[in-house]
Amino acid sequence: MTIEKYSYDNRIVAMFAWATIIWAIVGMLVGLLVALQLPYPSLNFDAHTTFGRLRPLHTNAIIFAFVGNGIFMGVYYSLQRLLKARMYSDMLSRIHFWGWQLIIVSAALTLPFGITSSKEYAELEWPIDIAITIIWVIFGINMFGTIMRRRERHLYVAIWFYIATLVTVAVLHIVNSLEIPVTLFKSYPIYAGVQDALVQWWYGHNAVAFFLTTPYLGLMYYFLPKAVNRPVYSYRLSIIHFWALIFLYIWAGPHHLLYTALPDWAQSLGVVFSVMLIAPSWGGMINGLLTLRGAWDRVRDNVELKFFVIAVTAYGMSTFEGPMLSLKSVNAVSHFTDWTIGHVHIGGLGWNGFLTFGILYWLIPKIFNTKLHSKKLASFHFWIGSLGIAFYAIPLYWAGFTQHFMWKEFTEDGVLRYPNFLETVVQILPMYKLRALGGFLYLVGALVMFYNLVKTMKSGSLIADEAAEAAALEKKYTGRDGHWHRWIERKPVQMLVVSLIVILIGGAVEMIPTFMVKSNVPTIASVKPYTPLELQGRDIYVREGCYTCHSQMIRPFRYETERYGEYSKPGEFVYDYPFQWGSKRTGPDLQRVGKKYPNSWHYNHMLDPQIMSPGSIMPPYAFMIENDLDTTTTAAKIRAMKKLGVPYPDGYDTQANKDLMKQADHIAADLAKDGIKVMSNKEIIAMIAYLQRLGVDIKAEKPNTAAMN
Repeated sequence: MTIEKYSYDNRIVAMFAWATIIWAIVGMLVGLLVALQLPYPSLNFDAHTTFGRLRPLHTNAIIFAFVGNGIFMGVYYSLQRLLKARMYSDMLSRIHFWGWQLIIVSAALTLPFGITSSKEYAELEWPIDIAITIIWVIFGINMFGTIMRRRERHLYVAIWFYIATLVTVAVLHIVNSLEIPVTLFKSYPIYAGVQDALVQWWYGHNAVAFFLTTPYLGLMYYFLPKAVNRPVYSYRLSIIHFWALIFLYIWAGPHHLLYTALPDWAQSLGVVFSVMLIAPSWGGMINGLLTLRGAWDRVRDNVELKFFVIAVTAYGMSTFEGPMLSLKSVNAVSHFTDWTIGHVHIGGLGWNGFLTFGILYWLIPKIFNTKLHSKKLASFHFWIGSLGIAFYAIPLYWAGFTQHFMWKEFTEDGVLRYPNFLETVVQILPMYKLRALGGFLYLVGALVMFYNLVKTMKSGSLIADEAAEAAALEKKYTGRDGHWHRWIERKPVQMLVVSLIVILIGGAVEMIPTFMVKSNVPTIASVKPYTPLELQGRDIYVREGCYTCHSQMIRPFRYETERYGEYSKPGEFVYDYPFQWGSKRTGPDLQRVGKKYPNSWHYNHMLDPQIMSPGSIMPPYAFMIENDLDTTTTAAKIRAMKKLGVPYPDGYDTQANKDLMKQADHIAADLAKDGIKVMSNKEIIAMIAYLQRLGVDIKAEKPNTAAMN
């Protein structure tokens, strides 16, 4: 037996650890500001710091900067030790690190400037999407290169989850990011309306599954047994957990679109597979918690184990609540409310946040060859973080129930008790303040951790190249141990291919009929393409992130049709690139707002929402009155739309701006009648044109206009 000497690269682990800590604080600071903007709208300081622009910045910073760097930190540490090999290429490791940080900085620079695709968790525009693909491939080459040079034949369960993450995130990102570039900072997705919604939430739900869950399960399977110094509770349970989870998860996306214009059969598939997800999800939770069997006394004295226990428990809670929220009767209550926001943050703050904190507290002293600076500070972080989660989530659950029951309540005379949407917003402002307090407490904990870990690093010295030795892996292996699963565990390429096949099944079954069977999205003859001015206005709407607060999807409930008008049909959205159905109502639905108010109402409402709706928490958009509309892109946008199948006449791109100015002049003249003088080449004119178009292609009874406020 040949013993080989080698070393582990801890420098790359430390680099990702630093990035994890720094981006955690940045992302939480933005999140705190966003949370405070709801009860205190004056904190929308200018055009670049409105809620609609900062909310995507917060989600991207937390998901891809904080959690993403946390994933890579844990993977680079655990993978080397599980495979008994140094990473395949130090250069690829560095390119991966700096490339990922550059992507994050690009997001921080573009999103506040309104450069967005408006697709939740995938808002970054096409040049950055390409950069993400390149860096992900580099990570994959480095990971598989390491696997191929391993000195350990068996691939431990954590590595299965890393492989599934690698292949599935690649598929999700590529499929959801297929788009036609219009300019350097603008593109249109190749999907529209119903298809775009299905693809987006196939991606959106599985971004949660395969970026926020599967890699963290891999980290749990490595770091929890290491911290408690015990083997994982059940190897067989881990096999069932892995394969059942990656097969079932990919089907569940449509549960984000219940009671929408998505075909019923797709909604039902999403519900069925979401409920089935309880079994493998709880199998993973049970496997994690039972790994602690007989060692619960150590949890009391070991701070990282405290974080791990709460993290795994939060995983169990959120993966039980998720399937429950996918039931139609429950989803009718939760959808568009703050209940969903609370649910998401139980997973984000509890599962991802606390597991990352626990790993950092365990990992940093080891690679810096020292002891944790202060266990008391770490314990303080644990308790104030736990308190922060409670103050964050509980008020949002309360707010969600309040919203739903106020929206749907009728008087004895059969009319809406709260016809003015703003009444429901004012009612939950105290909950928003408590939510912000919870976020502040959680941030304080992260700042304490930052201080504690910096002091820990300073007290030690980084073991940049940690010496190790192991027996060389035999090139040929003929032994058998009788376990049926060994045939795939020891063959990484086989594991990759089988995982790919497993995750492709669900997506294919849901997408192919939706795209190929015309009856799934019937067209409506009265629905016409947007005029050039309306198209420009729609792009401004997208730029400002209006979808973060307003939906464009009226569900077939009496209280919604009474408030907003005729329920939404699939054929209404065939020219919507991208779709704008939204997932949260901080403001009323806008699907039928067209022609309900005069142009002057919209002008004054955008100038200062408080003028038309006293007590509104919507930020002002007065800058649209000053900004000139960029008409240099009109022709390119029309050409892109024609490529996507929108039936504009041949050569229409050459005269589109003439029609645009004609419609703009008409709106400006109408505003002048009400004493409002504004040039017809301003952004506000395009925004008004778009808002006045919404829903007018469908003839239906007028809703209560007071209910739209």
